[in-house]
Amino acid sequence: MTKHKTKLTIKAMKHILLPLFVFGLFLTSCDENVIDDPKVIDLDLKSKELVAADNAFGIDLFKKILSEEEDNFTLSPLSISLALAMTYNGAKGETKAAMEEALRVSGLTTDEINASYQSLVKALLEADPKVTLEIAQSIWYRMGYNVLDTFKEVNQTYYDAEVNELDFSRSDAKDIMNGWIEEKTHDKIKNMIAEVKPDHVMFLINAVYFNGEWTYKFDRKDTRKQDFVMQNGNTIEVDMMTKTDSVNYQSNELFSAIEMPYGRGNFTMVVLLPNSDKTCADVADELTPDNWKSWMESFSPVTELDIQFPKFKDEYKIKLNDVLSAMGMGIAFNPGADFSGINRSGGIWIDYVQHNTFIDVSEKGTEAAAATVVAMIETAMPSPPVFHVNRPFIYAITEKETGAILFLGRIVQPEYAE
Repeated sequence: MTKHKTKLTIKAMKHILLPLFVFGLFLTSCDENVIDDPKVIDLDLKSKELVAADNAFGIDLFKKILSEEEDNFTLSPLSISLALAMTYNGAKGETKAAMEEALRVSGLTTDEINASYQSLVKALLEADPKVTLEIAQSIWYRMGYNVLDTFKEVNQTYYDAEVNELDFSRSDAKDIMNGWIEEKTHDKIKNMIAEVKPDHVMFLINAVYFNGEWTYKFDRKDTRKQDFVMQNGNTIEVDMMTKTDSVNYQSNELFSAIEMPYGRGNFTMVVLLPNSDKTCADVADELTPDNWKSWMESFSPVTELDIQFPKFKDEYKIKLNDVLSAMGMGIAFNPGADFSGINRSGGIWIDYVQHNTFIDVSEKGTEAAAATVVAMIETAMPSPPVFHVNRPFIYAITEKETGAILFLGRIVQPEYAE
């Protein structure tokens, strides 16, 4: 009798436990699909001012390049700003003021700029554990070059910069720095530094890597070839991703726009599609920091929006000397620059600011990387004058006090017989 009761008890438990087990799996499955709300980030007032300045800088930079560039391009204003902010810590006098103008940070003190970048980067890195965001800085200076400790310390403290002394005469000097960039960008930015010249004294480098999956992914089986009308009116076929989704949307007389979130929603891709009678240049004409802020506040939720969005992958490279000069910091690219905050004796300036980007947008999400290199160069020691008498010449023998010419001749074929 006891044995029979035991069998009944086990059988009864199976009927109870199996539904509980299935229900547990259901709850686990549901938990995996739960999307957290975006993390609230409360920056201090100065950090908010810095973000506004960075956005203004990025918008100005974008508009200037858009006016000249006919092909695809991608910029990382954050990467450029961070690399230049490290450099700014060594600027003095008119050079410092010019960089403040270009970076749109006039009105903030150097300490406020540094502390605000530190707060901003920390907030970005902690915003969403579901999104990979990595930001790294490094400074490489020529072996034996006297870099002020204050310059090194401020960039280590506020920008977490690696500071390395490197023998620039080594044949693999550029490979060492390029290797750092490749590592920090997960091999997306390669061979960025083309050469290390004898008069280079420093390279200041920023690297940004982003990898985020769409909060609501596209299904690869729904991707198909669709027509895409280019700016010149020609039509090409592209891989067009499709889905019906609930997103934030807006439209106005210039464009329609959506926000496509990554991870928990702190990071989003904002897509501005000019209306059929407008162009990207028309949108750019109205693109100001105030309008951008207004546009970003004008989104509202829309359900069941039919979205078609092209897959794309792009790499872009640009030397920013001209555009940054046009934005006000031309003095920094000339021998008259004052970077005595790096080396007390000065005599150095920016040789070039190189910016490279990579982006890959697919059904899964977006992978993007950027790197910015600020190369510093010093005034080369003057070479001794060259006077090689290797062609016909005229000569004279004179007496200096009287000015009398004793001999005067021309030699077209020097000969000397013993």
